[in-house]
Amino acid sequence: MTDSVTRFRAPAEATSYDPRLTNEDLAPLKKQTWGAYNIFAFWMSDVHSVGGYLTAGSLFALGLTTWQVFVCLIAGICIVQFFCNLVAKPSQLAGVPYPVISRVSFGVRGANIAAIIRGLIAVAWYGVQTFLAAAALNIVFLKLWPGLAPWADAGQHGFLGLSVLGYVGFAILWVAQAALFWRGMDSIRRFIDLAGPAVYVTMLALCVYLLFKADFAIDLNLSDHRLSGWTTVGTMFGAVALVVSYFSGPMLNFGDFSRYGRSFAAVKRGNFWGLPLNFIFFSLLTVITAAATVPVYGELITDPIKTVQRIDSTFAIVLGAATFVTATVGINIVANFISPAFDFSNVSPQRISWRMGGMIAAVGSVLLTPWNWYNNDTAIHYTLGILGALIGILIADFYLIRRQKLVVADLFTMEETGAYHYSKGYNVSAVKAVIAAGFVSVASVLVPRWIDAALWISDYSWFIGCGVGFAVYTVLAKRAGVARPSAA
Repeated sequence: MTDSVTRFRAPAEATSYDPRLTNEDLAPLKKQTWGAYNIFAFWMSDVHSVGGYLTAGSLFALGLTTWQVFVCLIAGICIVQFFCNLVAKPSQLAGVPYPVISRVSFGVRGANIAAIIRGLIAVAWYGVQTFLAAAALNIVFLKLWPGLAPWADAGQHGFLGLSVLGYVGFAILWVAQAALFWRGMDSIRRFIDLAGPAVYVTMLALCVYLLFKADFAIDLNLSDHRLSGWTTVGTMFGAVALVVSYFSGPMLNFGDFSRYGRSFAAVKRGNFWGLPLNFIFFSLLTVITAAATVPVYGELITDPIKTVQRIDSTFAIVLGAATFVTATVGINIVANFISPAFDFSNVSPQRISWRMGGMIAAVGSVLLTPWNWYNNDTAIHYTLGILGALIGILIADFYLIRRQKLVVADLFTMEETGAYHYSKGYNVSAVKAVIAAGFVSVASVLVPRWIDAALWISDYSWFIGCGVGFAVYTVLAKRAGVARPSAA
């Protein structure tokens, strides 16, 4: 089915949009200028982070061999690419961010339900990534000023679970990210265009350094135990699910960036270079670097921050830590800062600008004490299922129900004749679907806690949420005749 979209971009026409639904940041873009390289750089910033490094390295702890880990990484990232292409298209066609495109499935008012859910999850993850980057920054502080060690101990000098030095590092990065965000999307684009390649240079240097220290004598079989039979197959599926789950946030948020793509073809090219190809190379560097830590330091180290910390050079530690801070700031900005800014702005466009929405997210990230939230794996699994549900509903509505047809003007009108007004601005089918998917997702996390034989189910909370959201919405929307409005 050929996609179809009615565009309204001229300033004179934009002024006719209902002010309760639009502002300069939410309105369709007049110019879409991002090419394939900008999308490629976006994914480099997402992949090249402490979290990405830990995710790839952690697969060896599952008992998988090197080739099995690579199969899981490649399979997982190809699934991510598939879903990102699906999520990207409606926002690229209409030139609008996710909370606006979600008005198609949730209704012009109901979209705030999806936006607030996504915004709160992003705020939590924004705080977590800032906390992880602060840990790298604190390594530099301790290397330069060893006397600060007592202040890095939350037991001696700390409150609410974080040390005084931890608060200092968190505050520095919090301000730095807010300053970059405040400069706008052009500055953010230039930052991510440079951050990804810069991280590669440092990672290559670290890898080569460790290989020389190990005399190139490394063993790529990093697992300390072996699996066999169906246990191996099940573990590999779980590893694939882990990779997909790690990218669940950027997947849903990708429409906020694909809207800037000059064409959908350019977005797909950027996804191809930035996901499977880039991720394969990144994974090779991760595995080789981790393998080299065994002969050099006598133990397997999968945390890049700890690897850098072991180097006997102040300059190398400062450079390495600074690079990983840059990488983590990159993913935090693109995955967890920009998106909630759009979400909160969507709630009250005339009162909350995109910049103010970002500041609300930044303040909220501190109030959540993310260093405590990060240790709660149950809470993390809850968010994965809900994110999956929102993706499933978006895909079902745009591709199955709407047949890739959009009327952009109706995204910005409260008139009852608008294609996306529904009853009082809410599409009950989407609301019921997200509730059903959320309930099943929570159950998929809670039930395994009570039944040991079902522990594996929680690994698939994202897939469960996505599948339930997709199926329930499709059934309810077709039954309610959601696609019948004449304007669509």
